[in-house]
Amino acid sequence: MRVLIQLRPAPDVVAAVADPGVTATTADVSDPLPGVVLDHSFIPVALPRPVPVAGGDPFSLRQSTTFSLAADQASVMVRGEISDDELSTRLTLLPCMRSDVVGVHADPVIESGLTCGGDASVGDWHDVERLLRVTELQAEGLDGSGVALAVVDTGINAAHIIRHTGRSLTLDAQRSWKPDGVTGRPGEFPVDHGTMCAFDTLIAAPRASLIDIPVLLSRRAGGSAMDGLLSDAIAAFAHLRTVLAAQPESSRSLIISNSWGSFSPRWDFPVGHPGNYSDNAAHPFNLIISSLEQAGADVLFAAGNCGRDCRDRRCAYPDRPISGANSHPRVLSIGGVDTAGERVGYSSQGPGRLTSRKPDVCAYTHFSGSGAFGDDSPDSGTSAACPVAAGLVAAIRTRWPASRLSPAQLRALLRRTADDRGDFGFDYDYGYGVVDVLGVLASLRRREMRVA
Repeated sequence: MRVLIQLRPAPDVVAAVADPGVTATTADVSDPLPGVVLDHSFIPVALPRPVPVAGGDPFSLRQSTTFSLAADQASVMVRGEISDDELSTRLTLLPCMRSDVVGVHADPVIESGLTCGGDASVGDWHDVERLLRVTELQAEGLDGSGVALAVVDTGINAAHIIRHTGRSLTLDAQRSWKPDGVTGRPGEFPVDHGTMCAFDTLIAAPRASLIDIPVLLSRRAGGSAMDGLLSDAIAAFAHLRTVLAAQPESSRSLIISNSWGSFSPRWDFPVGHPGNYSDNAAHPFNLIISSLEQAGADVLFAAGNCGRDCRDRRCAYPDRPISGANSHPRVLSIGGVDTAGERVGYSSQGPGRLTSRKPDVCAYTHFSGSGAFGDDSPDSGTSAACPVAAGLVAAIRTRWPASRLSPAQLRALLRRTADDRGDFGFDYDYGYGVVDVLGVLASLRRREMRVA
């Protein structure tokens, strides 16, 4: 089984891993570990330590925390493999045999979320423009100009998007990133799921600067063409942390769109195991998300396509399919509705595993748009709904950086102004409702008046 191994080496080693100007290797971080085949192609990642406020419980994440990358507090993550026959023994012995081993965590397969069924498109991307009130957004100067928007997926094909929109786009190749072993240049990957996602972000934020993060092109033995590894997503988010930190604090904005998730507990440790991912807020990936959000990033995840009416065939959780980061309390978990405002049957219902009230809100999907899978195939799944919502967030960030409206405040704004479509208030089908741009704009105007 492939695993993530959390280590606490000497402080100078931690400092080297945390320094974006230094490329440390697995050999720099760890000697051989008994029973573990270390993956030397994986670049070690510094994992920030959650630090509670003075007097807080050092073992609880259910409180106010900061995140420290100080050399004497942070840890380092490497990737390796333990044979299935020795897994239970090694998980017990490793921390006992090596004092620098903090923990061993699951590295589950992550997969993009397409849709099931062959239903025709409901409307097209111009209908989504109208529903998102793009004309009104642009009249307010909210078009994504200067806002960094990372699409974490299978890579972007910029030329295809330009042909389908007839518009230019901004691709930030310098701040893009790819896992080791992935070939290709930013914006030039084959037309696929990531191109659809990038296209859909630009509906509300046509002038956003796209950062191409093709995590789902990473490969594993026996893997399909549409899955990757969570460890590569952790490395990608560590890179995005440096992107965010390099921005001036007064204008800091970074939106991260994620239309993927873990569909099955097969690749995870059991719920309750300290290395579990699906239900464990202390898993390294879930911690990195918390640290990014606190630093000013808006993180969005698709709720998934495991809805009761039309489940994706890969859905293997018997209940509560919104798991891991897709249910993180500091992310926006996005469900799907069609352009008529009706919930699509495959949109996953809550409760979520890390926090109950998921999805947060719904956005539009199942419309004719990118043509990534052919002109007759819709942009579908919560995979399309998530980048549609990410584009709206990027548009808002044009004039409302994190210094003026924190990620938590923006999430609350979207929930509070959402068009309630299900049971009164929150429900597990629609969350708080469908994103309502006019409500968002009215609230932002009132906020601006109070600040003035």
